Amino acid sequence: MADSVTEFLTARRARSRPLRTLVGLLCTGWQPLDELVRVSAVPRRTVEELLASFGQDIERDRGSWRVAPSKVNGYRNLATPPAEVPDDTLRPVFESYLAGVPSPARALDHVQADVDTMLRRARWLDETYHLPGAHLLCLGDHDLTALAACTRRPGLSATVVDVDDRLLAYIDAQAKAKGLDIRCLHADFRFGLPPAAVGSADLVFTDPPYTPEGMRLFLARAVESLRDPDGRIAVAYGYSERNPVLGLKTQQEILRLGLVFEAVLPGFNRYLGAQAVGSASDLYVLQQTARSSRLAEAAVREVVAGIYTHGPQSVESGAIPATAIADLLRLSTATALSSPSWTDPIRANGPTAYDLTADPGPWLARVLLAGPAFPIGALVTNTHPDVADQRGQLALKSLVAGKYTLTFHRSVGDGKHTVVIAQPTTNGVRGTILSRVHGKLENVWREALIATTPGLTKREAREQVAAAAPHAKDLDLRLIDLPLHRIQAVLSTVDKIQPGGDAQG
Repeated sequence: MADSVTEFLTARRARSRPLRTLVGLLCTGWQPLDELVRVSAVPRRTVEELLASFGQDIERDRGSWRVAPSKVNGYRNLATPPAEVPDDTLRPVFESYLAGVPSPARALDHVQADVDTMLRRARWLDETYHLPGAHLLCLGDHDLTALAACTRRPGLSATVVDVDDRLLAYIDAQAKAKGLDIRCLHADFRFGLPPAAVGSADLVFTDPPYTPEGMRLFLARAVESLRDPDGRIAVAYGYSERNPVLGLKTQQEILRLGLVFEAVLPGFNRYLGAQAVGSASDLYVLQQTARSSRLAEAAVREVVAGIYTHGPQSVESGAIPATAIADLLRLSTATALSSPSWTDPIRANGPTAYDLTADPGPWLARVLLAGPAFPIGALVTNTHPDVADQRGQLALKSLVAGKYTLTFHRSVGDGKHTVVIAQPTTNGVRGTILSRVHGKLENVWREALIATTPGLTKREAREQVAAAAPHAKDLDLRLIDLPLHRIQAVLSTVDKIQPGGDAQG
């Protein structure tokens, strides 16, 4: 009956950890039912269901139970194994991770967690949940929790979704070097989640902006990410004891989403900064209810631009000068402003203009990648990394080459802004791929080859794509959801290959 017990445990995924502990105990000898409930801290009915799943392989003597001695060897492997890497071995590895992490972005409220917090998070996740075969989703991960957890428990897979392309490139490189199963995806949660992240996670970990607006948005996306009702959300949050009203407002946002506080671990996270909250935050463990999905859907429809405490996206950011907006509309020949987005295809019937002055860095490139086959105008600050100097401008031009040609109008309006004008020039395989960034990359690339190569069959095109792809797993994803360095790798490969599939000299 080992298959029946395996099925019972597998159905509970990461939440099967306490039940696996019971399987291990039952393999050692007689266990009173009352003790099984007490040790596992799960409802008596659940323990009874576990015992029933053993069928004839379980023995009962009055109020005690054990696995039949002749069957023990078939069940020992179902218990969660001990940690594969001890903390004293992990510490120097985690210190090396922290030494190379990109500098915190003030506009994204980044404050770096220390190495002890990395160790504590990885240990807590591993000792609380059954991680082998589970999927952890990190919504934002400047603290490198995915790297920490997967390094401690290599059988865990993880996805990191973040708006910071620097961070995604760093985590991707570290995961590849260590052989860890970590996938990186790009998103700004105000605009949506990548489809590959929706309903994918057994566990979600997030350290969101410490504003009520930020908490509401990140937790709504966390609910959207969970695979089933048994999933759990772990969220770091801290507030100053001098301002309990802010803590109350933020905790109310949690309750508004129909989430239950399963646990609050005080002072769990420590930071290299964030002194206003004592350089510390608590860890909330949240369970969803039957109402959470519906409430999360409503919450994301109420998203506001200001979710951070610093920078152009802060809750106190100011208005954009009317003269800059006027220049944007004039240069783009658009009649009105459109809201920035790229998660879904951008629909337009003519020239389109976007106010991207709150862009923390990646919006401009993403809007252009997702843009329609019409002229686009985008307003950014003069200090935006893609327009501030020639190097940034050339990199942006190179990224969208084949789809748009770009011109930069510096110091418009109040002299502090730049208007970027994109004129459509779609051509070749690259242009075709860039015109369909919301399709499955494998299909889009294959069809682009077929469209530009007379006589090429679907099978031949599929084989060419499979052989050329820099990262095979990316072929199942949408180009728009990939980190920038992976998008560049795809386009660089396309540039090196003639439509017929031969490498250029």
